[in-house]
Amino acid sequence: PADRQVATAGVPPGNAVLGVQAAPRTPLTAGAAYPQHMHADAAVASARRSWRGPLTQADIGLLVVPIDQWTKWWAEQNLSGRPSVEVVGEFLQFTFVRNPGGAFSLGTEHTWVFSIVAVLVTCAILWYSRRVTSGWWLLALGVLLGGAVGNLVDRFLQPPGPGVGHVVDFLQLPNWPVFNVADMAVVGGAATIVILSLLGVEPGGGPNDSDS
Repeated sequence: PADRQVATAGVPPGNAVLGVQAAPRTPLTAGAAYPQHMHADAAVASARRSWRGPLTQADIGLLVVPIDQWTKWWAEQNLSGRPSVEVVGEFLQFTFVRNPGGAFSLGTEHTWVFSIVAVLVTCAILWYSRRVTSGWWLLALGVLLGGAVGNLVDRFLQPPGPGVGHVVDFLQLPNWPVFNVADMAVVGGAATIVILSLLGVEPGGGPNDSDS
């Protein structure tokens, strides 16, 4: 109605501010479609967050695996067929062995079992990481993933054949089985997970997680 077009509070008649509701029941904004866009944006953001964990862990794993494989290649080139080499006296020695078993030479008669377990562990870590937002948990799981994949590469590329390949080990400590960098990553990642759990740091972030 024309009587609504009266200048008030310094707003002249016909001003767009007063004309927003010129038609009955017209919404203040033309944003009826905004909620749909907001839901779409939220879905995209949620999808991106769900892949943040696997991608972060893959990045960390891509650091661990090349280091592990390079050190094994170096050991094959320089230590194979030679006696143990003292690095720090008898405390740390380079001793080249091919290990058909699991980490630290366990279960040497069940090589194929460890190959299957390594594949399952790798898939489980990637799947679980979709719900992880804590930086410390992503680091621990990424290191664990890199170690598992590092030894899995040996299972498929080292002799005697795919799935039953022997893992290259070359690090030896007193009264301890010979191991490699991947074994260190597996144990280090698992130990970090235990520590985070004891400290109350939640995988999904929480009040005790400084990265949340």
